Amino acid sequence: MNNLAKVAVRLVSTTSLRNAFGGKRDFTRTLWHMSKNLDGSQVSGGILNATKPSISCSCGCGGSKHMHTKGERELVEFLTEEILAERKAQKNKTVPTNLDGFAVKLDGAEIELTKQGEKEKIVINFNVNHTVDTEEEPEINPSADKPDLGEMRSKPQFEVDIVRGNTTLSFTCSFFEGTPEEGEYNDIFGIDEMTIYQGEWNEKVYAVAGDVLDGYLYDLLMNLLEEKGISNEFVEKLSDLATAYEHSLYIGLLENVSKFTTGK
Repeated sequence: MNNLAKVAVRLVSTTSLRNAFGGKRDFTRTLWHMSKNLDGSQVSGGILNATKPSISCSCGCGGSKHMHTKGERELVEFLTEEILAERKAQKNKTVPTNLDGFAVKLDGAEIELTKQGEKEKIVINFNVNHTVDTEEEPEINPSADKPDLGEMRSKPQFEVDIVRGNTTLSFTCSFFEGTPEEGEYNDIFGIDEMTIYQGEWNEKVYAVAGDVLDGYLYDLLMNLLEEKGISNEFVEKLSDLATAYEHSLYIGLLENVSKFTTGK
């Protein structure tokens, strides 16, 4: 089954589009940094001219091989501080190889969880890109240099495939936003879409949206997922895994941008 193609086709039609436009990272570069020189003077005309490198260049290049613009120097200086701050805030520095009996496989921004049983195989796929948001709406002080935006959590849309022989029962699931109101179920995730097919998935396969399913059928399907190990507790751990992995990828991205800028 081509999971990447399936996710790409379904993404537009599912409710988890909110993740793609959700909370943005707390970049600390302010208008003050953009309009000032390092010594506090104003940048004239907004044009940055290349200057001869200095042996004391703070970007770490040694000042002998590369000619850096002012913007490049400021970028590297910011990235150096940001990387240190992100590493300090990193709660989990390693990603587990097993999650409640599911083997964990990492591939770029993709994560695959697999559990093999006697009669069936359960495969969970998700992508951590554009999945980070804050747990709660924070109170931001506009005068603060770096306001606290709350804990950043990755809550990706995920595919659950229950495979028996040549037949796959597939669910597309996503996290609910906010906390449930009184009288509502306490589920932290729901079914966006369900389908069943033979062999490999393709665009001709029929699928039904979760919000048009009969209410009792929907509850039975949620019970089925729980029996297969996809419970609220497990999905919370899935979010922990995604959060730790996404954070490590983000730090790696910052480091690669820094190396690219310095020419290393």
